[in-house]
Amino acid sequence: MVFSSPIFIFGFLPAVLAVYYLSPRRLKNAVLLIFSLFFFYAWDKPFYAVIMMATTAFDYAVGLVLGRLNDSGRDRLKKLALTISVIVNIGLLAFFKYTDLFINGVNSLLDTGIPTLNLVLPIGISFYTFQAMSYTIDVYRGTASVQRSFVDFATYITMFPQLIAGPIVRYTTVEKELRSRQENFSDFGSGVVRFTVGLAKKVLIANQIGSVFDEISAMQTRPVLTAWLGAAAFAFQIYFDFSGYSDMAIGMGKMFGFKFSENFDLPYISKSITEFWRRWHISLGTWFKEYVYIPLGGNRRGIRRQILNLLIVWALTGFWHGASWNYLLWGLYFGVILILEKLFLLKFLDRAPKIVGHIYALFLILIGWVIFANENFGDMLRFFKNLFCSTAGIFNGYSWFLLRSNLVLWGLAAVCSSTLPKKLADGLKACLKSTAYTVVLMSFTVLLFLVSVLFMVGESYNPFLYFRF
Repeated sequence: MVFSSPIFIFGFLPAVLAVYYLSPRRLKNAVLLIFSLFFFYAWDKPFYAVIMMATTAFDYAVGLVLGRLNDSGRDRLKKLALTISVIVNIGLLAFFKYTDLFINGVNSLLDTGIPTLNLVLPIGISFYTFQAMSYTIDVYRGTASVQRSFVDFATYITMFPQLIAGPIVRYTTVEKELRSRQENFSDFGSGVVRFTVGLAKKVLIANQIGSVFDEISAMQTRPVLTAWLGAAAFAFQIYFDFSGYSDMAIGMGKMFGFKFSENFDLPYISKSITEFWRRWHISLGTWFKEYVYIPLGGNRRGIRRQILNLLIVWALTGFWHGASWNYLLWGLYFGVILILEKLFLLKFLDRAPKIVGHIYALFLILIGWVIFANENFGDMLRFFKNLFCSTAGIFNGYSWFLLRSNLVLWGLAAVCSSTLPKKLADGLKACLKSTAYTVVLMSFTVLLFLVSVLFMVGESYNPFLYFRF
């Protein structure tokens, strides 16, 4: 079940909100758990709800064991318990996500005929696995208290707003809210606005520009201009698709009294790749920094070890995104750029005009998205060839058609990925009285929701790129 579907918006969400607010305080987490697990997650593949509950029960038990061992000071057993937890969680993720990739690799290297398992990836497994691991690691470190209520812990793991696409919510972020939170009209209204903005990003921009990318990517040969339009279309699609879902998740969290961390901060205004990765998928970057990069030694053991640590982190970041070698290449591509920036490029960019840094960052980001979008290396190389030297020439009539016919869409995507909307909203808020601003904001939200629903109902193209992760 996707957020941008009629069944979710007009069926599931109103139902869970009604039952949640009619329930007494002591049952609210149970309501979220039941709706998240049995009505949301089990919608398409009920069996994977069983797997989720089994892993949730396992991590809950590990947390209890670690809590007791923390009190006893038995460090060896603590390390053993945490090691088992990490192996089980990573092992389950690797089994579902990478088994067929491994089999295909063995078949290619050894010329064997081992049949693939063709496993269907449980939706959101990459996200909820990392959440569960953050809990057990933090309990091991003593930075999080043990959650003794299974219902509360299972609610944290399975909570539907952030279950399938994040943001990756660390347990310490919502630990207090799981026990005691206060819903109020102000947060609920703010959540509705945020949800609607996310829905509009997904339906009005990501879906529309995604169809442009699909059209361009299906071409065997593209003029140079058409290829660059394709790279830009995918860059806008994945941003508004993923940030739209994050907005909807954060908005729904507010409706239920939770304050999830931000996951995007206008990444396409960046002036370096270092800045880009501070703004893009913030929760994933934070997770790898806290639980992989720093434990490996970070930058504390000299420049050579720092370079190795960065390459390890970015190889893992690439593989986290998908079971295909292009994701590993994509991760290492950005890892190498980040190393070069740390060594000397950032010093140059700091002295250069801002526009130079911005063009530099956007160019490298677009190249990265071409790697990310093409799992087949033949298609990837053909796309790169079209970007710089195409047998179809620089442009043709269809290139101009794609540009002209989608001019409003290109402009909307560019403006909405800039600081302009926030500046306009802040300026409007400063000019109007509180009541007038609220009326304008709610009127705009209602209009945006209605337009989004019209587009959503009227089209069959409604993919979600991060379902594969």
